[in-house]
Amino acid sequence: MDAVGRHQGPGKAEESVGDLGAQASQQISELVREEMQLARAEMTQKGKRFGVGGGLFGGSGLVGFLAAQALVAAVIAALALLLPLWASALITAALLAAVAAVMAAAGKKQIGKAGTLTPEQAINSVKADVVEIKEAAHR
Repeated sequence: MDAVGRHQGPGKAEESVGDLGAQASQQISELVREEMQLARAEMTQKGKRFGVGGGLFGGSGLVGFLAAQALVAAVIAALALLLPLWASALITAALLAAVAAVMAAAGKKQIGKAGTLTPEQAINSVKADVVEIKEAAHR
């Protein structure tokens, strides 16, 4: 058997370049599919964890709100030892309203500092890039 005879036939040791290319293409396609399945499974798992975490944060917010209400009731009850109940509730409500007004004013100030929702720096950067590309194209 000569050198040509050894490379042909059913038990050939080497494959043609076309066969190798097709095989590589198939393997790459399978690899990409498997990687996509892995990514999908990973994102599903992470999505579930984010959902549970978000639910727990929401629950903690509700319980925190209830705790704040209980604290307000305790303040009213404590003041009721010194004043009539209606007066202690009125004083507590006035203090809470003052805190809310200060927080609203601070929030309004922060929103005013933020300006518009337009990403101005990014837009200016893109405009500068366009100008630079145009100048480079005219050279």
